[in-house]
Amino acid sequence: MSATLKKDFTATAKFSEALARLEGTRLDGVNLRLLDEHRDPRGSFTEIYRETWGLPISPAQWSVVRSFAGTLRGMHLHLRHSEYFLCISGRVCIGLYDLRPASPTKDASMLIHVSGVEPVAVSFPCGIAHGWLFRTDAIHLQAVSETYADYKDDDNLGLHWNDPELNLPWPERPTIVSPKANAFGSLAEARAKIEKDPAPNF
Repeated sequence: MSATLKKDFTATAKFSEALARLEGTRLDGVNLRLLDEHRDPRGSFTEIYRETWGLPISPAQWSVVRSFAGTLRGMHLHLRHSEYFLCISGRVCIGLYDLRPASPTKDASMLIHVSGVEPVAVSFPCGIAHGWLFRTDAIHLQAVSETYADYKDDDNLGLHWNDPELNLPWPERPTIVSPKANAFGSLAEARAKIEKDPAPNF
């Protein structure tokens, strides 16, 4: 385990010289946790989640996602459910933007650079727009606090990944973006929707 990354990080904790490199503002409620990989001659064993860790999510569904280099997934915004992201192979840049009206880091953004070399679990509450840019072919685990089958249109919003108002300096331009994501609206449109009809989970 790297000595440079604290076992648990929230926006109120000191966080420096981390393997998971950060850019921008440390958003309130975003949790980064370096996982312990226990190695022996057979291989390794890593716990990826415990209820006692106090993460901002109670997972209802887990998924394994494979992505090709150059893919960008997002930006997505959920008003009622939280998420958990763990890169297990490859390199990924995670972009986050805080749209929660009462958050002390409202309208701030951050980039988190992670890889499968040492597993760092990233979890965050609803109201934070998020996108993943895959720098290499990658596999990640993703958990949500509401099953995909239960998603509703009013809780599955999108923002265009390249909106300059997001202030997310992506390290490279994606080469694979879904037609749906390319058609997402602006940050201003998403903000207006939240301010008009705030989510009860904020």
